[in-house]
Amino acid sequence: MNSNFHSGLVKDISLLLNDSNYLNVTIHVGENKNAEEFKAHSIILCARSDYFKCAFSNEWVTMNNNMITFNKPNIAPKIFEMILKYIYAGELDLTNQPGENILELLVASDELLIEELFEHVQDYLIEKRQTWVKQNFVFVLHTVFKIVRCKKLQDYCLKSICTDILPFITSKEFLLLNKDILYELLKRDDFRVEAIVVWESLIKWSIKQIPELEKKNNQEEWIDENYEDLKDILSNFIPLIKFLDITSEDFYHKV
Repeated sequence: MNSNFHSGLVKDISLLLNDSNYLNVTIHVGENKNAEEFKAHSIILCARSDYFKCAFSNEWVTMNNNMITFNKPNIAPKIFEMILKYIYAGELDLTNQPGENILELLVASDELLIEELFEHVQDYLIEKRQTWVKQNFVFVLHTVFKIVRCKKLQDYCLKSICTDILPFITSKEFLLLNKDILYELLKRDDFRVEAIVVWESLIKWSIKQIPELEKKNNQEEWIDENYEDLKDILSNFIPLIKFLDITSEDFYHKV
């Protein structure tokens, strides 16, 4: 007969987080006024994160007075504290966390190669924080498109935009998209907007990318170089525009 004592094991390990004995790692997170120092046990960090397993290897580790020292200025203390609690106790409560913190946690868990936490946070944003994500599409998109394996959240954002695309494509937020995200949006099968609307929005977006053009209030002020710059920016998107669906009148006056 096999017996299972997992609950006792987890409880005992979680108590180590507040136990000063056997600590052998000092981790400095955050920077300037938002910096903090955490103590931990390398064996537990390595067991829970491949990132730490590599960072604490003989090839990379930095020692100071028999303590491993490690700096992570790009992770805020409040985020790292949540990560430590997850690592030691397997606990995470995101109920009262603002969306920005949850997104930061997603980025940090990806960087620290904590797969289970990463997947949970990604699913949590999709299932529990839809309203916040939709209110901050551009911010979220620019964050998650830097994470190669964040496909679920990337697709969720783009799919949600496409369900009610017209308000977004004609908004100021649309003009803030970077070119890679814009390309992914325009090439989707569920991106259904009149071709002339897409063209007009794309022209506005392109102008936004050229500071010199954005400053000119009238197209009559444009010079040949401005048109060349606009042509260069638009070139990758031209194949995605269904010009045959544009009426001859709109094509003549707007294209």
